[in-house]
Amino acid sequence: MSERYDVIIIGTGAGGGTLLHKLAPTGKKILVLERGDFVPREAENWSPRAVNLEARYNTKEIWRDSKGKKLHPHTNYNVGGNTKFYGSALFRLRREDFGELRHVDGISPAWPISYEDLEPYYTKAEELYQVHGNRGEDPTEPRASGGYPYPALPHEPRIQSLAEHLKGLGLQPFHVPLGVMRDDRNPRQSKCIRCATCDGFSCLLNAKSDAQVCCVDPALEMPNVTLLTKAFVKRLETSASGREITGVCVQRAGQEERYTADVVVVSCGAINSAALLLRSANDRHPRGLANGSDAVGRHYMGHVNSILMAVSKCPNPTVFQKTLAINDFYFGSSEFEHPMGHISFVGKLDGVTLSAGAPAIAPGFTLDLMARHSLDFWLTTEDLPDPENRVTLDSEGNIVLGYRPNNLKAHEMLRATLQKYLDQQRSCGMHGHECHQGLFGRNLFIGEQIPLAGVAHQNGTLRFGRDPRTSVLNTDCRAQEVENLYVVDGSFFPSRPGPHHHGECAPRGRPPDSPAGQLRYSIERNLRACSPPRVVHVSQGRTQYRAQLRSDTRLRSRRLGGL
Repeated sequence: MSERYDVIIIGTGAGGGTLLHKLAPTGKKILVLERGDFVPREAENWSPRAVNLEARYNTKEIWRDSKGKKLHPHTNYNVGGNTKFYGSALFRLRREDFGELRHVDGISPAWPISYEDLEPYYTKAEELYQVHGNRGEDPTEPRASGGYPYPALPHEPRIQSLAEHLKGLGLQPFHVPLGVMRDDRNPRQSKCIRCATCDGFSCLLNAKSDAQVCCVDPALEMPNVTLLTKAFVKRLETSASGREITGVCVQRAGQEERYTADVVVVSCGAINSAALLLRSANDRHPRGLANGSDAVGRHYMGHVNSILMAVSKCPNPTVFQKTLAINDFYFGSSEFEHPMGHISFVGKLDGVTLSAGAPAIAPGFTLDLMARHSLDFWLTTEDLPDPENRVTLDSEGNIVLGYRPNNLKAHEMLRATLQKYLDQQRSCGMHGHECHQGLFGRNLFIGEQIPLAGVAHQNGTLRFGRDPRTSVLNTDCRAQEVENLYVVDGSFFPSRPGPHHHGECAPRGRPPDSPAGQLRYSIERNLRACSPPRVVHVSQGRTQYRAQLRSDTRLRSRRLGGL
């Protein structure tokens, strides 16, 4: 089968889904290819046992690590990508994140664009994903041209008490910007009910601002958009010159199909986008498509992450816990001059979830009791780009992910700093200063504190830049060597700043990670008329996704971050 389209988008997550939403109203003929299917709406959507212990919605695909050991990636292939399971926290990068920053383990490189280039598009993305938040609370927050479209979700009493305590110690806790369809002024009619099965779960009520609900579903109402599910893209074919994608080869229902388009957009997530380009090697691109720089698959980053439980004798009856965050140590402190990272919360843990990666048990506590008495913190530290942290393929074409963590000292300092401030908590009326039982590290994945399989925050494998010798993509996120190929996901990141910007890892024992539930994108200009078999020519620009598709075919898109 061979059918021609104006645009083919591969993937429906935060990148591909948002791009589709912007392009669909142009009337251009758009084909969307998704290797998974829609997440079924069923009771198991909200079952901790089904989601966290049985990994009902995780891919069953097996990767390998650099030593050949089997790796079961904690990720999801479905319409909406990993945003179906993400925690809905949608942060902007800090202005300083776009410049060079010195960390304890080395340099986080500068980006070829600035925060000011993207600021208007952050605002558009926050509107599209219905973000709730309060400007001016976060001490590291960059300038914004407007407020959040909706007010922040209020803290429940236990979290409010913690916020007041931290303020009393001189910190500046703030409300997490969240993409949920919640109306606290009219809770009876609100789609979001502030349930305990949001972070890491697919929303049975379609009240989470995920890429399917906000972007794909509205686009599918338009007759010019075609979505094929269970459609795995095996490779991309090029012209004899190697400068143009001439075919997209798809495996579907046991058959191979071939499609063509003026413009091809790869939005598979940093790992699978790199793998697709590597699988597409040919005579003109012997090391992989668009890989003259030898950077395809390299500089993989995924953050240094921990979940820490602060257990007290007093119970924590909070249901929707993920409303508070701390960035006071994001760029360091008087005791540690280097950046440490970001502190926030995960969704409220329960005994079933804890049993998947059981922590050290506090004396006198069972797992259920421990969960009912815990504050469940999420700590994130930036890891630094290393060319040897990379995606490759084995002899059978399977994904191999090699990664050696770095910047661990900064993460240890972040944990120690949180411990210090929690040790200063006010005494409670019933238990005095003995109420606080301390921090218990809970591995996201059994046996590893920083698991290789935890790929929720994946990025960096197809970095963008101005020099084709060191970057795969230009500053428009168009391939340096292929004129009608764009990448719209976290692959292009040259660094991985601290707050989890594109899809938070599900904080569970065997989590359906999001990441790649990855980035928020917005397109500056609509697709304009282009004649069918035309090669795309894109002018250089200072915006992050300025990819213009028009008869001089130009499509401008922008990257916006979220967690």
